Amino acid sequence: MKLPEALEIVVRTDPGLVRSHNEDAVFADAALGLAILADGMGGYNAGEVASGMACTLLASNFSHLIPTCATLATAVDTRDFVVQQLVSEVSTANLAIFNAAQSQPQYAGMGTTLVLGWFYDNSLHVAHVGDSRLYRLRHNRLAQLTRDHSLLQEQLDNGMISPQEARFSQNRNLVTRALGVEPWVEVEAHAHDVQPGDIFLLCSDGLNDMVEDEEIKLTLQTLGGNLELAADQLVHLANDNGGRDNVSVILIRVLGEYPVPRGWWQRLLATLK
Repeated sequence: MKLPEALEIVVRTDPGLVRSHNEDAVFADAALGLAILADGMGGYNAGEVASGMACTLLASNFSHLIPTCATLATAVDTRDFVVQQLVSEVSTANLAIFNAAQSQPQYAGMGTTLVLGWFYDNSLHVAHVGDSRLYRLRHNRLAQLTRDHSLLQEQLDNGMISPQEARFSQNRNLVTRALGVEPWVEVEAHAHDVQPGDIFLLCSDGLNDMVEDEEIKLTLQTLGGNLELAADQLVHLANDNGGRDNVSVILIRVLGEYPVPRGWWQRLLATLK
């Protein structure tokens, strides 16, 4: 399934002002409706190896996932099936990264966060591990569609700290899930309705640690008409506020609908439901 006119995508990644190299990896293809962002961790260059593997493996595997989903698509909701396929693909990538870390001493302990969005059949399907995030701006309202897998989020959920205290916590970067750390990982996956005009933001924590959600919203509200400018501004804000980490952003605007083409027998099935 190709989406030549349904999406506009802009990608930015920057090392920030403190780190010597960039361990984030990004991939986006508007024609495939696919966006992937990974934030690596590990000694030496192992973090960028893990994040690079995640992006490369998942992007390449979509060449066979897309026709599989299209073949099995019906005129009713295909979300559950697609979500299951995403979980399977991410789990396969996790095992590959884990095996690489086990077999190469210089990669021992490497891992990466992941947030992946696939725009398929008028929906957004999301797979997510760690604390990289996905936001949606709709009708000037910003919503965070992912929930961090982090110690800080657990402390917030348990009422151990307040949102104000969380901004200054020393536990901001301690994730409770990551790809490649164990042979199995719990992948959070879900689907969302999509409307033309929606703007989606995938980002590493180098953005949201440095820039408040309110400022992210204001940037998307004021510059959303030009995604190139908006992406540049988000990176600029992160660096202006200290740039303590690599910062990556993928901005996606939904321009129109993108239903999966269906045959006559599928349309007939829909009428019988």
